[in-house]
Amino acid sequence: MKASEVEYIVVHCSDSPQGRGDTAATIHAWHLANGWDGIGYHRVILEDGKVENGRPLYWVGSHAYGYNSKSIGICLIGDGIYTHKQFAALRTLIFKLLDRSPQAKVIGHCDIDSGKTCPQFDVKAWWLS
Repeated sequence: MKASEVEYIVVHCSDSPQGRGDTAATIHAWHLANGWDGIGYHRVILEDGKVENGRPLYWVGSHAYGYNSKSIGICLIGDGIYTHKQFAALRTLIFKLLDRSPQAKVIGHCDIDSGKTCPQFDVKAWWLS
């Protein structure tokens, strides 16, 4: 996917319990078990704020039906309660992604799929704060 094709940066959550130690490798295994080609997100942010790679940015993701070909997917590990380190890492990562694709809008998965609550906070309001 070319940087100029990215219209959205979509924030997701793993919807997994805090403190369990889930990582990008964990999500990769879940997605393989579902019959997918592997992890659908481009980046995963662990509870300690570490950012792990998922799919390369040049690959179309598999994280937001109908939006995959025009978005980058970021997944926060957790189920709605995130650490300060995660939010700091998310902000830094979004700034880096916007350097690459300045036209992109920052949204939550729930903003494009009314059947989802992920990532369980108002991403647009958080980003503008």
